[in-house]
Amino acid sequence: MLKILFAAALCCATAMPPALLAQSAPAPVGAPATAPGGKTFSQGELDQLMAPIALYPDALLAQVLMASTYPLEIVEASRWVKANPNLKDKALEDALQQQTWDPSVKSLGVFPQVLAMMNEKLDWTQKLGDAFLAQQQEVLATAQALRKKAQDQGALKDSEQQKVVTAQENNTTVIKIEPTNPEVVYVPTYNPTVVYGAWPYPAYPPYYYYPPGYVAGG
Repeated sequence: MLKILFAAALCCATAMPPALLAQSAPAPVGAPATAPGGKTFSQGELDQLMAPIALYPDALLAQVLMASTYPLEIVEASRWVKANPNLKDKALEDALQQQTWDPSVKSLGVFPQVLAMMNEKLDWTQKLGDAFLAQQQEVLATAQALRKKAQDQGALKDSEQQKVVTAQENNTTVIKIEPTNPEVVYVPTYNPTVVYGAWPYPAYPPYYYYPPGYVAGG
């Protein structure tokens, strides 16, 4: 049976402060209206970009997408988090609020493994941000399609960390991923080449990233 591991297996629960979690917007303020040069991405490229994050809880996924449009701030935030390892909980939240980054970037300060992924895979972060700016609807639709594939493979289902809700909205089936405990958001760790089944785009293998100490379940 396919499995999805969670960050809490290594570092207990990672909580996103409600104040930061609520800071989201339909489009990143201050970011360019379109991707540089008006570039658009093929469906294969969109699947490749979304594969490592499509199974994130909805709230976290939204923050990652918006934060990806600020790659330089991602680098700054990652360095800041590494330089302040002793800040925890309320102290960390207060310190993040004092920074000048976009709220979406600040929100990732409590998810160091996600921030590290975006910093170390900066080419992916840049492309993801460009895609989100230029093709927001296609990006979100790709996340839904990948969730459906994972669900069909038995890799996306309810667990102690999350609940998976399938609903009908505007005659469209929507798969939502929500934390079991609203106060705690877990970061799933999975192998995109496994959880989605046969990958249909050989020219665009999925991006993936494993935080230290994790291995893919099989």
